[in-house]
Amino acid sequence: MTWHDTPFRKTHDLVVVGGLCVKIDASLEQLLRSAAPLTEYAWKFRYPGDVPIPDISEAKASLALANQVLDAVLTRLPSETHP
Repeated sequence: MTWHDTPFRKTHDLVVVGGLCVKIDASLEQLLRSAAPLTEYAWKFRYPGDVPIPDISEAKASLALANQVLDAVLTRLPSETHP
């Protein structure tokens, strides 16, 4: 969003962030919709409590999806913006 001079507020809500990205590139919509549940990883496991820890298959699937989103966004940006 910064590359496209699109203002945004600080948030971990991937629905909000994804919506802003889709306004820039509508071809991201399906992937970003599928990634929306990853939002809970920003807070759910951060604090101790009675929250069940995800099993290894859920963790691997979530990480793979996050990497898909990262790759999709990076392919739409100039190479000089890549980490």
